[in-house]
Amino acid sequence: MTSNTGQTEDHKFTFGLWTVGNPGRDSFGEPTRRSLSPAEIVHLLGEVGGVHGVNFHDNDLIPFGASQSESERIRSDFRGALDATGLRVAMATTNLFSNPAFKDGAFTSNDADVRAFAVEKTKRAMDLGAEFGAKVFVMWGGREGCESDACKDPIESLNRYRDSFNALCRYSGERGYDYRFALEPKPNEPRGHIFLPTVGHCLAFITTLEDPGRFGVNPEVAHEQMVGLNFSHAVAMAIWMNKLFHIDLNDQEPGRYDQDYRFGSGNLKAAFFLVKVLEDNGYTGFKHFDSHAYRSADRTDVIEFARGSMRTYRALCDAVRRWHADEHVQRLLSQIRALDTPGAETCPGALAARRLPYEELDQRTMDMLMGIS
Repeated sequence: MTSNTGQTEDHKFTFGLWTVGNPGRDSFGEPTRRSLSPAEIVHLLGEVGGVHGVNFHDNDLIPFGASQSESERIRSDFRGALDATGLRVAMATTNLFSNPAFKDGAFTSNDADVRAFAVEKTKRAMDLGAEFGAKVFVMWGGREGCESDACKDPIESLNRYRDSFNALCRYSGERGYDYRFALEPKPNEPRGHIFLPTVGHCLAFITTLEDPGRFGVNPEVAHEQMVGLNFSHAVAMAIWMNKLFHIDLNDQEPGRYDQDYRFGSGNLKAAFFLVKVLEDNGYTGFKHFDSHAYRSADRTDVIEFARGSMRTYRALCDAVRRWHADEHVQRLLSQIRALDTPGAETCPGALAARRLPYEELDQRTMDMLMGIS
């Protein structure tokens, strides 16, 4: 039996059952690792150490179509693993993208029966999450979109989206779940064109809901970076609007498929500025590593993948503290801040000649990340 010895909750690090439990399957190849039960995944995270909690889609925990006896056994084993390791369930969500019934989406499907089924399935997922103490419920519209605009009316699709979210929010209130709903945007894949593709789209959409205070966002590094957007800016806007309810940490090379690399392993400078935005602004919510180990990894390497994800975040936190304390950085920042005081200068030529030491500041940042004093 494993234990979560050394567990620290300062950062509220979490992993999904589908992340460390990923068996190494991809679009071109069969699994390279044995599939683990939910309880086995929790014990693996206990072995990792330093993990606050675990997240799940409804069907990560209870397979689609499971019998009542099978469901009860899985629940019992999962709860036993949580008790043994000290982990807790932080977030729950629902899978509205794998089953063929959702081939045209769920809440935005053109089929009214599919839409109704999606709402009921989500309610059951909310029941399951609440059973294990989840307070955040993430909504990812994996197949909410189209391949051709001839097939769906985008205005009607947004209306359908809104109606579904309003119904689910009312259900949460009626059941006393007190969920905070976090919308997760993604610009493409697996549909050709996905509705609510960016953080900005989601923030605008939230204002149309019956109870917008219950809704925020769950931005993911890979989802913004895969189309070349600046993820730190998206997170900053969510913080600015008090809508950062949850965050998915991983890494991604722009222009590629959804890679879900280990956090900080692709663009360390971007990861540094993301951590800086989160830490400077006092984000205290869950930090979920929505990523998975390389297909070549065995169980030991999966554990190293999980430990490495947290170690990188902590190291970047330390780098942010050192950056703020660095005399060279502070001298340059003081020069920049001095320009923020209005003066009497109005000559365009003189204004253009004022020094902005951005190259020097960026290089000092790079030096610190590379360990150059």
